[in-house]
Amino acid sequence: MAFSDQVAMTIGERAVAGRERLPVVNPATGAVFTSVPDCTMAELDEAVKAAREAQASWAQTPIEKRRQALLAVAGALSENAQALAHELTLEQGKPFQDALMEVYGAAFWMAETTKLDLPEHVTEDSEERLAVTKRRPVGVVAALVPWNYPILLAAFKLAPALLAGNTVVLKPAPTTPTTPLTTLRVGEILRGVLPPGALNVVSGGDRLGPWMTAHAGFDKISFTGSTQTGRRVMESAAAALKRVTLELGGNDAAIVLPDIDVAAMAEPLFWAAFKNSGQICIAAKRFYIHKDVHEPVKNALMNYAKSVRIGDGLEQGSQIGPVQNKAQYERIRSLVEDAEASGAKVSRFGETPQGDGYFLPITFVEDAKEKSRVVREEQFGPVLPLIRVESADEAIARANDSEYGLGASIWTSHIESAQTLAERLNAGTVWINESQHLSPHAAFGGWKQSGLGVEGGIEGLAEFTQAQTVFVRRKQAAPAQG
Repeated sequence: MAFSDQVAMTIGERAVAGRERLPVVNPATGAVFTSVPDCTMAELDEAVKAAREAQASWAQTPIEKRRQALLAVAGALSENAQALAHELTLEQGKPFQDALMEVYGAAFWMAETTKLDLPEHVTEDSEERLAVTKRRPVGVVAALVPWNYPILLAAFKLAPALLAGNTVVLKPAPTTPTTPLTTLRVGEILRGVLPPGALNVVSGGDRLGPWMTAHAGFDKISFTGSTQTGRRVMESAAAALKRVTLELGGNDAAIVLPDIDVAAMAEPLFWAAFKNSGQICIAAKRFYIHKDVHEPVKNALMNYAKSVRIGDGLEQGSQIGPVQNKAQYERIRSLVEDAEASGAKVSRFGETPQGDGYFLPITFVEDAKEKSRVVREEQFGPVLPLIRVESADEAIARANDSEYGLGASIWTSHIESAQTLAERLNAGTVWINESQHLSPHAAFGGWKQSGLGVEGGIEGLAEFTQAQTVFVRRKQAAPAQG
């Protein structure tokens, strides 16, 4: 399809240009290149009303037809992948090929989710009684997605919510930072693919998120973003006891053991930390490297970094793009400056483009204190502390000494030993000799301050449902003999 010149919200089956508009900045240039609607309260009310009016009919639609609708969504995303990826790179900054993979990944997630079944349990089947527990849709879902993977993370929410029979109002990240453009385009693409009101897409500034989490018309909030914002979402939702799923921040530890094949693992280790300029909640953000291989691993990572090209995501050959927004750009710089001021050694690699874009070099930090900001906080940028440890036990202890518990990884040649170590890590997902792999058939969620609930798999599908048990009395019990 040809995209419209002025991107609009999708409310019901209507394109809504919005009474107010907000600018969208290209992080590679620092310049405004388009505008999007700034949703008003009246327009949000319209979106919630459209979702509410569509929900009963959508829930009563046989699940096989809902599966077919999601497969049609996957097909529409794939058909428009090139155009979506181009606009995603413009607003998010990631290299075009990575943006393309994100769109195709969202389509894959949609299609694979259709293979899941809602659980149904027969807890009693006797002459006297039948008891069946089924899963019913929650109702109307507010889906709030962040700016690092706006299309893929929207699919994480839309696929199970819609399959379970809910309707959705989807909101991209607020401005600033913001990546609203491609999320709004998804709404544009899917008009006519889904029934009117099943999916509504709105965009807006910092006021819109609180409006949504407090809105009486929502039955559930599904949020991905920072832990700080997640706390506010939970507080707002608590007033009406709305259901919440919160996928929040992470400060994932990578443990590198002395038996690692350094040459073979240098490249995957590097991208475990620096993919998408490090702007991934499950990126490795602390490397605990055994003393016996610390120097070889450090040298291999830095040598590889010399070969990586930093640049505008639309330029051929760019592998790392800019940080998505100025606020995050300034925060990352402050973390590195703080580390240097406290005596850490900082090594920078990669030539950053000239101009007003939010480009940062690939940065390694050595000898950082364990309590320093660059180690304790989630950097969410192209910065990586390299920390020497004496043993695997020390690495496990230091990895667990964090308020976060989203993911972790272990890098070794001894798989069985790593599996035993994995059970000692306080994280929702542990990878061995890889990082960041997720599956629509497996549960993904954070421990501690990294979130509540899960996404993916049967467990993630169930998050968008309520259990309902129906008891059927088949035969009256015989009267007691007096």
